[in-house]
Amino acid sequence: MKEVKKVTTYDEQLTILQDRGTLVSDEVFCKEKLAEINYYRLTAYFLPFRQQDGTYIEGTSFHTVYRLYEFDRKLRSILFSAVEEIEVYLRAKFAYFHAHKYGPLGYMDPETFSGKHEPDKFLETFEREIKNNSRVLFVQHHIEQYDGQFPVWVAVELFTMGMISRFYADLKTPDQKKLAKTLYSTSPRNMVSWLRCITDLRNICAHYGRLYYRVFSACPAGFEISEAAKRRLWGAFLAVRMLYPGRDKWNSEILPAISALFEEYHSEINLYHIAFPEDWGEQLKK
Repeated sequence: MKEVKKVTTYDEQLTILQDRGTLVSDEVFCKEKLAEINYYRLTAYFLPFRQQDGTYIEGTSFHTVYRLYEFDRKLRSILFSAVEEIEVYLRAKFAYFHAHKYGPLGYMDPETFSGKHEPDKFLETFEREIKNNSRVLFVQHHIEQYDGQFPVWVAVELFTMGMISRFYADLKTPDQKKLAKTLYSTSPRNMVSWLRCITDLRNICAHYGRLYYRVFSACPAGFEISEAAKRRLWGAFLAVRMLYPGRDKWNSEILPAISALFEEYHSEINLYHIAFPEDWGEQLKK
């Protein structure tokens, strides 16, 4: 086992970066950013420039890496907003479908799901969310007035994105097919994979994780792109595009915001590092 690394000052962190080949034109600015962001978080954006011996490719500048960090931060905000709309939309659609077919509390009956459903695990997760939101007025209301029974259209407001994804994945095949065809004109296989992708993406964005030069664990189905591209940011983007509920809003708000961001940082971004094709703007139109 290796020993834990020794603590370093901002001056020492600056020296480490320079020793590894980083060009620092403004040392004061560099140390300010190291103090604001954290050396460990910021150095993740050096990964595309890192060589096998731990040094950085000649010409790697701190300014470029910091710009990539800013690009990533702003991109997370746009994507998080897009995923939020998907999440709200799916809560509404899933609750309406399930309530009308199985009743207000049908989601509590394992028989309304496929054999993959784990009712005890689902109930445990749901009860945790109830506890975490115990001071929310609508939660208190249903505990006090309805003996803790939450009809599905209320329950979904407590579902995490992971629970929404699992909820769909556990539905019976006919129900999956109905929703996939009605909502997105696609197959259950594709929809399950897209939901898994945006669940991972949402969690990364919510915890300020890095998107640039990242290999994602979830892999979207239904796209004729390379396996490598499926696990890069491009694959996640395609899943968001497919699940986003409004064509007009996507084309008039989300996509222009993304395009403007890419234009602002075009000098720093390497499309290869995120597996984006040259005509990505056209491909992302709905």
